[in-house]
Amino acid sequence: MPLTDLSAEEFEVKAHDIKDQKAVFATVESVDRILARARIGGTIGALTIDEGAEVTAGQKIAVISDKKLPLKLTSLNAKLSSLVAQRKLAETDLKRIKSLRRTGAASQSRLDVSETKLDIVKSEIASLNAERSIVNQQIKDGGVLAPASGRVLSVAITNGSVILPGETIAVIAKDSYILRLRLPERHARFLEVGDKVQVGQRGKLSTNKLADARVQQVYPEMEQGRVIADVKVTGLGSYFVGERTRVHIATGSRTIISAPERFFFKRYGITFAKLKSGGEVILRLGLPVKEGAVEVLSGLKAGDILVTP
Repeated sequence: MPLTDLSAEEFEVKAHDIKDQKAVFATVESVDRILARARIGGTIGALTIDEGAEVTAGQKIAVISDKKLPLKLTSLNAKLSSLVAQRKLAETDLKRIKSLRRTGAASQSRLDVSETKLDIVKSEIASLNAERSIVNQQIKDGGVLAPASGRVLSVAITNGSVILPGETIAVIAKDSYILRLRLPERHARFLEVGDKVQVGQRGKLSTNKLADARVQQVYPEMEQGRVIADVKVTGLGSYFVGERTRVHIATGSRTIISAPERFFFKRYGITFAKLKSGGEVILRLGLPVKEGAVEVLSGLKAGDILVTP
């Protein structure tokens, strides 16, 4: 019977399933891209933003001026002054005719004409005030406001540019970022909402420090043979929109045999393991599967009992 060290640690080899990990690149993207548009036509002035600037919702980022609007407002104010004078005259005339009507010196038809004239002037004043409000609102709409808080991705105009209503002033990435995966369709059946993924450090290919994250959304439509998914990760605000980073995702599962590294030893560059039965076997090892354990490609089978060397 072979002799074994009674103090040696034992480990029974068992087969188990693992998920295969594949390293892919994901792109940092904004959840929403919002357009800041011109509400009136005119000339751009007081542009206060540039690419990369941080903006808050409601912040004034530019001013559009139309020289015709102040002139139109001046014209309306002059007309309003004239109508106010006409109203005073009509009120005075109506008061006098009512007095004459009480004494019988004026006819009812003349009184009706005077009342109608006053009503017409009042209606014209109301219409003119509404028109003034429209012009004032157009002048106010010349201020271009940021539609949401976020980062400016692009600015389409410069100071002095002539712009039409509805044209884009700037594109703003809303202050919420995700990692967007675009994977070959063969991986679609393995990808589900809530799946755990691992995100590599920014600008590094090392797998030593991986951050855990989860798939937030899988889109039902493929684009050019690729399934698209979003990964929710904190701390992406400092990344460039469009920057790529390495992500490790599960692409299926398989059955393997693994064992702790402390049960292996090397001799002449070859890896061995010692069996409880007293024999030694040559091993071919794969990649680490978890902390302290390595996949065994050949040399062991389920049920083998290892002892530390």
